[in-house]
Amino acid sequence: MTRRIGILTGGGDCPGLNAVIRAAVKTARGYGWEIIGIRDGFDGLRRVDTFRLSRERIKGILPQGGTILGSTNKCDPFCVRVGDQVEDQSDQVVENFKLEGLDALITIGGDGTQAIAWKFFQLGIPVVAVPKTIDNDLYATDITFGFDTAVETATLAIDKLHPTAESHERVMVVEVMGRGAGWIALHAGIAGGADVILIPEISFDLDHVCQAVQRRYDIGRDFAIVVVAEGARIRDDQLGPPGTGNPITGSRRTDRIGQYIQEKTGHDVRAMVLGHLQRGGSPTTFDRVLGSRLGAAAVRLVRDGQYGKMVAVRGNTLVPVDMAEVAGKVRTVDLDHDVVQTARDLGISFGDRPI
Repeated sequence: MTRRIGILTGGGDCPGLNAVIRAAVKTARGYGWEIIGIRDGFDGLRRVDTFRLSRERIKGILPQGGTILGSTNKCDPFCVRVGDQVEDQSDQVVENFKLEGLDALITIGGDGTQAIAWKFFQLGIPVVAVPKTIDNDLYATDITFGFDTAVETATLAIDKLHPTAESHERVMVVEVMGRGAGWIALHAGIAGGADVILIPEISFDLDHVCQAVQRRYDIGRDFAIVVVAEGARIRDDQLGPPGTGNPITGSRRTDRIGQYIQEKTGHDVRAMVLGHLQRGGSPTTFDRVLGSRLGAAAVRLVRDGQYGKMVAVRGNTLVPVDMAEVAGKVRTVDLDHDVVQTARDLGISFGDRPI
Protein backbone atom coordinates (compact mmCIF):
# COMPACT_ATOMS: atom_id res chain seq x y z
CA MET A 1 0.00 0.00 0.00
CA THR A 2 1.30 3.46 -0.91
CA ARG A 3 2.41 5.36 2.17
CA ARG A 4 1.16 8.95 2.58
CA ILE A 5 3.27 11.41 4.54
CA GLY A 6 2.04 14.88 5.44
CA ILE A 7 4.51 17.77 5.54
CA LEU A 8 4.05 21.30 6.87
CA THR A 9 6.07 24.45 7.56
CA GLY A 10 5.30 26.45 10.69
CA GLY A 11 6.42 29.74 12.21
CA GLY A 12 8.30 32.44 10.32
CA ASP A 13 9.45 31.71 6.79
CA CYS A 14 13.09 30.90 6.21
CA PRO A 15 15.48 30.45 3.27
CA GLY A 16 15.94 26.74 2.64
CA LEU A 17 12.42 25.57 3.44
CA ASN A 18 11.78 24.63 -0.17
CA ALA A 19 15.03 22.65 -0.25
CA VAL A 20 13.75 20.54 2.65
CA ILE A 21 10.36 20.01 1.00
CA ARG A 22 11.95 19.07 -2.33
CA ALA A 23 14.34 16.58 -0.72
CA ALA A 24 11.55 14.97 1.29
CA VAL A 25 9.40 14.53 -1.82
CA LYS A 26 12.25 13.10 -3.90
CA THR A 27 13.35 10.73 -1.14
CA ALA A 28 9.80 9.53 -0.48
CA ARG A 29 9.27 8.94 -4.21
CA GLY A 30 12.24 6.57 -4.13
CA TYR A 31 10.33 4.41 -1.63
CA GLY A 32 7.15 4.58 -3.69
CA TRP A 33 5.47 6.89 -1.19
CA GLU A 34 3.66 10.18 -1.75
CA ILE A 35 4.02 13.42 0.16
CA ILE A 36 0.94 15.50 0.96
CA GLY A 37 1.59 19.21 1.41
CA ILE A 38 -0.30 20.92 4.23
CA ARG A 39 -0.86 24.64 3.78
CA ASP A 40 -0.19 27.23 6.48
CA GLY A 41 1.24 25.01 9.17
CA PHE A 42 -1.06 23.15 11.55
CA ASP A 43 -3.91 25.38 10.44
CA GLY A 44 -3.96 23.45 7.16
CA LEU A 45 -4.75 20.25 9.06
CA ARG A 46 -7.36 22.02 11.14
CA ARG A 47 -9.07 23.35 7.96
CA VAL A 48 -8.12 20.34 5.78
CA ASP A 49 -6.20 22.39 3.20
CA THR A 50 -3.87 19.87 1.58
CA PHE A 51 -2.54 18.89 -1.84
CA ARG A 52 -0.31 16.24 -3.38
CA LEU A 53 3.30 17.30 -3.87
CA SER A 54 3.90 15.96 -7.35
CA ARG A 55 7.04 16.17 -9.44
CA GLU A 56 5.66 19.30 -11.11
CA ARG A 57 4.88 20.97 -7.78
CA ILE A 58 8.51 20.88 -6.65
CA LYS A 59 10.04 21.74 -10.00
CA GLY A 60 12.49 24.66 -9.71
CA ILE A 61 11.90 25.38 -6.01
CA LEU A 62 15.42 24.58 -4.72
CA PRO A 63 16.78 28.15 -5.07
CA GLN A 64 13.53 29.85 -4.02
CA GLY A 65 13.15 31.58 -0.68
CA GLY A 66 10.01 31.26 1.43
CA THR A 67 7.88 28.12 1.35
CA ILE A 68 5.51 26.79 -1.29
CA LEU A 69 3.36 25.43 1.56
CA GLY A 70 2.77 28.79 3.20
CA SER A 71 3.33 29.30 6.92
CA THR A 72 1.91 31.01 9.96
CA ASN A 73 3.04 31.67 13.51
CA LYS A 74 -0.48 32.55 14.69
CA CYS A 75 -2.23 29.17 14.75
CA ASP A 76 -1.89 26.82 17.69
CA PRO A 77 -4.68 24.19 17.42
CA PHE A 78 -4.51 23.72 21.17
CA CYS A 79 -5.42 27.40 21.64
CA VAL A 80 -7.72 28.71 18.88
CA ARG A 81 -9.54 31.98 19.42
CA VAL A 82 -13.20 31.82 18.41
CA GLY A 83 -14.85 35.17 19.09
CA ASP A 84 -14.16 35.96 22.73
CA GLN A 85 -13.42 32.34 23.58
CA VAL A 86 -10.31 30.17 23.31
CA GLU A 87 -10.88 26.58 22.19
CA ASP A 88 -8.75 23.47 22.07
CA GLN A 89 -9.26 22.10 18.53
CA SER A 90 -6.44 19.57 18.64
CA ASP A 91 -8.91 16.66 18.46
CA GLN A 92 -10.09 17.99 15.10
CA VAL A 93 -6.52 18.01 13.79
CA VAL A 94 -6.00 14.41 14.92
CA GLU A 95 -9.26 13.37 13.26
CA ASN A 96 -8.38 15.16 10.02
CA PHE A 97 -4.96 13.52 10.00
CA LYS A 98 -6.73 10.15 10.00
CA LEU A 99 -9.38 11.20 7.46
CA GLU A 100 -6.64 12.29 5.05
CA GLY A 101 -5.16 8.81 5.26
CA LEU A 102 -1.80 10.07 6.46
CA ASP A 103 0.65 7.62 7.98
CA ALA A 104 3.16 10.15 9.34
CA LEU A 105 3.74 13.87 9.64
CA ILE A 106 6.94 15.86 9.01
CA THR A 107 6.96 19.23 10.74
CA ILE A 108 9.49 21.89 9.71
CA GLY A 109 9.77 24.69 12.24
CA GLY A 110 11.35 26.32 15.24
CA ASP A 111 10.75 25.97 18.97
CA GLY A 112 7.05 26.91 18.81
CA THR A 113 6.26 24.54 15.96
CA GLN A 114 8.18 21.70 17.57
CA ALA A 115 6.42 22.25 20.90
CA ILE A 116 3.05 21.87 19.15
CA ALA A 117 4.31 18.86 17.16
CA TRP A 118 5.44 17.19 20.38
CA LYS A 119 1.94 17.56 21.83
CA PHE A 120 0.45 15.93 18.74
CA PHE A 121 2.94 13.09 19.00
CA GLN A 122 1.69 12.53 22.53
CA LEU A 123 -1.85 12.37 21.08
CA GLY A 124 -0.82 9.58 18.75
CA ILE A 125 0.28 11.27 15.51
CA PRO A 126 3.56 9.77 14.23
CA VAL A 127 5.71 12.90 13.94
CA VAL A 128 9.24 13.56 12.69
CA ALA A 129 10.64 17.09 13.05
CA VAL A 130 13.09 19.18 11.05
CA PRO A 131 14.71 22.18 12.83
CA LYS A 132 14.23 25.57 11.20
CA THR A 133 14.99 29.12 12.28
CA ILE A 134 17.16 31.92 10.97
CA ASP A 135 18.00 32.76 14.60
CA ASN A 136 19.93 29.48 15.04
CA ASP A 137 18.40 29.22 18.51
CA LEU A 138 16.74 25.80 18.41
CA TYR A 139 17.84 23.57 21.25
CA ALA A 140 19.73 20.29 20.71
CA THR A 141 21.11 21.08 17.25
CA ASP A 142 24.37 22.85 16.44
CA ILE A 143 22.91 24.76 13.50
CA THR A 144 19.65 25.30 11.66
CA PHE A 145 19.17 25.96 7.97
CA GLY A 146 18.31 29.56 7.12
CA PHE A 147 20.86 30.93 9.58
CA ASP A 148 23.69 31.05 7.05
CA THR A 149 21.53 32.98 4.56
CA ALA A 150 20.34 35.43 7.22
CA VAL A 151 23.91 36.09 8.36
CA GLU A 152 24.98 36.60 4.75
CA THR A 153 22.17 39.12 4.22
CA ALA A 154 23.03 41.01 7.40
CA THR A 155 26.75 40.99 6.60
CA LEU A 156 26.17 42.38 3.10
CA ALA A 157 24.03 45.15 4.59
CA ILE A 158 26.80 46.05 7.06
CA ASP A 159 29.34 45.99 4.22
CA LYS A 160 27.22 48.50 2.31
CA LEU A 161 26.99 50.78 5.35
CA HIS A 162 30.77 51.01 5.81
CA PRO A 163 31.46 53.37 2.86
CA THR A 164 28.67 55.78 3.71
CA ALA A 165 29.60 55.74 7.41
CA GLU A 166 33.21 56.53 6.56
CA SER A 167 32.31 59.15 3.96
CA HIS A 168 30.15 61.10 6.41
CA GLU A 169 32.07 60.22 9.61
CA ARG A 170 28.94 58.70 11.07
CA VAL A 171 28.00 56.02 13.56
CA MET A 172 25.72 53.40 12.02
CA VAL A 173 23.46 51.45 14.40
CA VAL A 174 22.12 48.33 12.69
CA GLU A 175 19.41 46.16 14.23
CA VAL A 176 19.29 42.49 13.22
CA MET A 177 16.90 39.74 14.25
CA GLY A 178 17.39 37.75 17.44
CA ARG A 179 14.86 38.22 20.25
CA GLY A 180 16.24 35.59 22.60
CA ALA A 181 19.60 34.71 21.08
CA GLY A 182 22.36 36.80 19.51
CA TRP A 183 23.76 34.38 16.94
CA ILE A 184 22.97 36.54 13.89
CA ALA A 185 24.32 39.71 15.50
CA LEU A 186 27.45 37.91 16.69
CA HIS A 187 28.33 36.30 13.37
CA ALA A 188 27.29 39.18 11.11
CA GLY A 189 29.00 41.66 13.43
CA ILE A 190 32.31 39.82 13.24
CA ALA A 191 32.02 39.21 9.49
CA GLY A 192 31.01 42.81 8.85
CA GLY A 193 33.78 44.37 10.95
CA ALA A 194 31.50 45.86 13.63
CA ASP A 195 32.99 47.82 16.49
CA VAL A 196 30.19 47.03 18.95
CA ILE A 197 27.89 44.00 19.09
CA LEU A 198 24.93 43.97 21.48
CA ILE A 199 23.25 40.62 22.14
CA PRO A 200 20.56 39.35 24.56
CA GLU A 201 23.00 37.12 26.46
CA ILE A 202 25.25 39.99 27.55
CA SER A 203 23.48 42.94 29.16
CA PHE A 204 25.11 46.23 28.24
CA ASP A 205 25.64 49.73 29.52
CA LEU A 206 25.15 52.45 26.91
CA ASP A 207 27.94 54.52 28.40
CA HIS A 208 30.34 51.65 27.72
CA VAL A 209 28.99 51.55 24.15
CA CYS A 210 29.66 55.26 23.80
CA GLN A 211 33.21 54.77 25.07
CA ALA A 212 33.83 52.09 22.44
CA VAL A 213 32.47 54.38 19.72
CA GLN A 214 34.56 57.32 20.91
CA ARG A 215 37.68 55.15 20.96
CA ARG A 216 37.30 54.74 17.20
CA TYR A 217 37.36 58.49 16.68
CA ASP A 218 40.24 58.93 19.12
CA ILE A 219 42.48 56.69 17.00
CA GLY A 220 41.54 58.52 13.80
CA ARG A 221 38.92 56.10 12.49
CA ASP A 222 36.12 58.64 12.21
CA PHE A 223 33.16 56.26 11.91
CA ALA A 224 31.76 53.26 13.78
CA ILE A 225 29.40 50.32 13.27
CA VAL A 226 27.15 49.13 16.09
CA VAL A 227 25.21 45.88 15.52
CA VAL A 228 22.21 45.32 17.80
CA ALA A 229 20.21 42.11 18.19
CA GLU A 230 16.54 43.01 18.58
CA GLY A 231 16.44 41.38 22.02
CA ALA A 232 19.61 42.97 23.43
CA ARG A 233 19.27 43.99 27.09
CA ILE A 234 20.25 47.19 28.88
CA ARG A 235 21.48 46.86 32.45
CA ASP A 236 19.45 49.68 33.94
CA ASP A 237 16.97 52.40 33.01
CA GLN A 238 19.04 54.29 30.45
CA LEU A 239 16.30 53.87 27.85
CA GLY A 240 12.89 53.80 29.42
CA PRO A 241 11.12 52.30 32.45
CA PRO A 242 13.34 51.35 35.39
CA GLY A 243 14.26 47.71 35.81
CA THR A 244 17.35 45.65 35.11
CA GLY A 245 17.37 43.88 31.77
CA ASN A 246 14.77 45.87 29.84
CA PRO A 247 14.43 44.22 26.40
CA ILE A 248 15.47 46.34 23.44
CA THR A 249 12.95 45.57 20.73
CA GLY A 250 11.62 47.36 17.67
CA SER A 251 12.86 50.24 15.58
CA ARG A 252 11.84 52.86 18.16
CA ARG A 253 14.25 51.43 20.71
CA THR A 254 17.03 51.15 18.14
CA ASP A 255 16.47 54.79 17.21
CA ARG A 256 16.76 55.73 20.89
CA ILE A 257 20.05 53.84 21.21
CA GLY A 258 21.30 55.91 18.27
CA GLN A 259 20.02 59.13 19.85
CA TYR A 260 21.75 58.31 23.13
CA ILE A 261 25.06 57.71 21.36
CA GLN A 262 24.71 60.96 19.43
CA GLU A 263 23.87 62.98 22.54
CA LYS A 264 26.75 61.50 24.56
CA THR A 265 29.46 61.56 21.88
CA GLY A 266 28.37 64.45 19.66
CA HIS A 267 28.86 62.30 16.54
CA ASP A 268 26.31 62.03 13.77
CA VAL A 269 24.35 58.78 14.10
CA ARG A 270 22.01 56.89 11.77
CA ALA A 271 19.97 53.85 12.80
CA MET A 272 18.37 51.22 10.62
CA VAL A 273 16.44 47.98 11.11
CA LEU A 274 17.02 45.12 8.68
CA GLY A 275 13.88 43.32 9.81
CA HIS A 276 12.28 40.77 7.53
CA LEU A 277 14.87 41.41 4.84
CA GLN A 278 16.86 38.74 6.67
CA ARG A 279 14.16 36.14 6.03
CA GLY A 280 14.06 36.65 2.28
CA GLY A 281 16.10 35.86 -0.75
CA SER A 282 17.56 32.74 -2.28
CA PRO A 283 19.20 30.36 0.24
CA THR A 284 22.97 30.10 0.24
CA THR A 285 24.71 26.97 -1.00
CA PHE A 286 25.21 25.88 2.62
CA ASP A 287 21.50 26.19 3.42
CA ARG A 288 20.45 24.41 0.22
CA VAL A 289 22.69 21.47 1.08
CA LEU A 290 21.74 21.41 4.76
CA GLY A 291 18.03 21.69 3.95
CA SER A 292 18.32 18.86 1.45
CA ARG A 293 20.15 16.68 3.97
CA LEU A 294 17.53 17.31 6.64
CA GLY A 295 14.58 16.65 4.32
CA ALA A 296 16.00 13.34 3.16
CA ALA A 297 16.94 12.34 6.71
CA ALA A 298 13.39 13.07 7.95
CA VAL A 299 11.95 10.61 5.43
CA ARG A 300 14.52 8.02 6.47
CA LEU A 301 13.34 8.38 10.07
CA VAL A 302 9.78 7.72 8.86
CA ARG A 303 11.06 4.67 7.00
CA ASP A 304 12.70 3.40 10.19
CA GLY A 305 9.68 4.20 12.38
CA GLN A 306 11.65 6.65 14.53
CA TYR A 307 8.77 8.91 15.48
CA GLY A 308 8.88 11.60 18.14
CA LYS A 309 12.35 12.51 16.86
CA MET A 310 13.93 15.62 15.38
CA VAL A 311 16.80 15.49 12.92
CA ALA A 312 19.61 17.39 14.63
CA VAL A 313 23.06 18.46 13.48
CA ARG A 314 25.86 17.42 15.82
CA GLY A 315 29.25 18.40 14.46
CA ASN A 316 28.73 17.60 10.79
CA THR A 317 26.58 14.54 11.45
CA LEU A 318 22.79 14.21 11.39
CA VAL A 319 21.38 12.41 14.41
CA PRO A 320 17.84 11.83 15.72
CA VAL A 321 17.06 13.44 19.08
CA ASP A 322 13.92 13.18 21.19
CA MET A 323 11.49 16.00 20.49
CA ALA A 324 10.88 16.22 24.23
CA GLU A 325 14.45 17.48 24.50
CA VAL A 326 13.71 20.26 22.00
CA ALA A 327 10.13 21.40 22.52
CA GLY A 328 9.83 24.99 23.71
CA LYS A 329 13.54 25.39 24.48
CA VAL A 330 15.94 28.04 23.17
CA ARG A 331 19.64 27.67 22.43
CA THR A 332 21.37 30.89 23.43
CA VAL A 333 24.94 32.02 22.90
CA ASP A 334 27.28 30.42 25.42
CA LEU A 335 29.38 33.23 26.88
CA ASP A 336 32.40 30.91 26.86
CA HIS A 337 31.91 30.16 23.16
CA ASP A 338 35.06 30.70 21.12
CA VAL A 339 33.16 33.04 18.77
CA VAL A 340 32.47 35.38 21.72
CA GLN A 341 36.14 35.21 22.71
CA THR A 342 37.16 35.82 19.11
CA ALA A 343 35.07 38.99 19.03
CA ARG A 344 36.70 40.24 22.22
CA ASP A 345 40.16 39.39 20.87
CA LEU A 346 39.35 41.47 17.78
CA GLY A 347 38.61 44.46 20.02
CA ILE A 348 34.84 44.33 19.55
CA SER A 349 32.89 45.69 22.52
CA PHE A 350 29.77 44.00 23.89
CA GLY A 351 28.99 47.09 25.96
CA ASP A 352 29.44 45.18 29.20
CA ARG A 353 32.83 46.59 30.18
CA PRO A 354 34.39 50.02 30.29
CA ILE A 355 37.12 50.76 27.76
